[in-house]
Amino acid sequence: MRYFIAIWIFGVVAVVSILGFRGAKSTRQPIYVFPDMDWQAKYLPQGENKFFADGRNDRPVVPGTVGRGYGSQMKEVFSADYVDPVSLNPPMYSGKDADGEWVRGFPVEVTDEFMQLGQQKFTIFCAVCHGAAGDGNGVTKQFGMAATPTYHDARIRGMAEGEIFNTITHGKNLMGAYGMKLRPEERWAVIAYVRALQLAQQTSIEDVPEQFKPELGL
Repeated sequence: MRYFIAIWIFGVVAVVSILGFRGAKSTRQPIYVFPDMDWQAKYLPQGENKFFADGRNDRPVVPGTVGRGYGSQMKEVFSADYVDPVSLNPPMYSGKDADGEWVRGFPVEVTDEFMQLGQQKFTIFCAVCHGAAGDGNGVTKQFGMAATPTYHDARIRGMAEGEIFNTITHGKNLMGAYGMKLRPEERWAVIAYVRALQLAQQTSIEDVPEQFKPELGL
């Protein structure tokens, strides 16, 4: 029994000596039993690098460099048949035309499926603040958040679709950016649905196509 107690005490002392008391402060370098990648050789962003004349780790992009996809698309973008979709339809990705003006209209075909996509994404990402009707009476208003603009005022009705695309992409004022949540085609689909909501507030029975009147009981 004596040997067991002695070994136990020795073990406790050894553990405390090596690992220290839990929560105790120390200025000494901690012991890394499994350092993994904590101490790997790497260049830190905006760090110093004596190899280059300007002393910077971060290197400027080579003049004339053109973006060509992402690392996950390496096989695709370096294929001889690869065509950058942005170059085929620049307004779809920027919201601007060749003169740098906001696009009016849509750089993609607006179909029933496209409108359904816009309704789906609007319901998920936009309705919580802007309301299901786009009138600014979303759920967040009930919790005292700042008033959300309505889509039905003259300013937004007259806003170019490309400018709305830019707002969705980068955000504005208290509205965050949704460029990382919605693909470009999804952003345009949301805009198409917003235009439909706006039209619904300024229309009459006579504007409903004849083939849809029976479904609406008209």
